[in-house]
Amino acid sequence: MTPKLSGLDHLVLTVADIPTSAAFYQDVLGMDVQQFQPADGSARTALSFGRQKINLHQAGAEFRPHGRAPTPGSADLCFLTEAPLDEWALHLDLQGVGIEEGPVMRSGATGPIRSLYIRDPDGNLIEISVSMARNA
Repeated sequence: MTPKLSGLDHLVLTVADIPTSAAFYQDVLGMDVQQFQPADGSARTALSFGRQKINLHQAGAEFRPHGRAPTPGSADLCFLTEAPLDEWALHLDLQGVGIEEGPVMRSGATGPIRSLYIRDPDGNLIEISVSMARNA
């Protein structure tokens, strides 16, 4: 029998500038910026939200091991929210962040979602989504 995974603990984003990315994710998406020191003694930066974490790696100075070709701007991430998308649209406008697309209907991991798309400072595609299952 194949063992099963139970969740996602963290993922890594390779970024051009850690302070710029940390500020974007904190100010625009409301994530908490954390400085932490793993067992190897290095200083690292992470973004936390809910029970998840995104570790930030500086392009050209990635911590090992890392993906085969870590590249800023190569990610496509979908985040769930409880807030209405019109509130997000207003917030994004106030932050000077353009909406690339949306609101549009999409398929999420657990059913239909309604989404807005933006870009982070590295050009990563960021999807902000509301589950339609909870509104059914």
